[in-house]
Amino acid sequence: MREEREVLIHVRRGAEFLITHRAPEGGGYWHVIAGGVDPGEAWQAAALRELREETRLAAETIEPLGEFTYTPETWELEAPRRRLGVTVHVRAFLVDVEHGWEPELNEEHDEYRWLPREEAAELLYWPEPAALLRSLP
Repeated sequence: MREEREVLIHVRRGAEFLITHRAPEGGGYWHVIAGGVDPGEAWQAAALRELREETRLAAETIEPLGEFTYTPETWELEAPRRRLGVTVHVRAFLVDVEHGWEPELNEEHDEYRWLPREEAAELLYWPEPAALLRSLP
């Protein structure tokens, strides 16, 4: 079985968390900032790159949160790089931003919201990011 690597990043602003809505071409669901790790790329470097690409946030530090593995759902296998028999290993991170900071979303997203922890977790499509969010101190 082949394994892919991805990162996901929870962005916190005070007591609120950023959730983003994937554009319809990307599935049309609520998620956090996330993306693939390029070959040879370090996990933390990938997380910082995804933050820059998807929100224009140039963070310098990021806190590891945990990791998990999942098997893509059938509809996800339509993505060009996905094939049957793939598992995805994910490392999650947390970054805090200053009050007043707003993301500049790229084309992967069509909306965003700042929400309290539980409201954000309730909207997230995937259970693993929601569980990580709920586990934060």
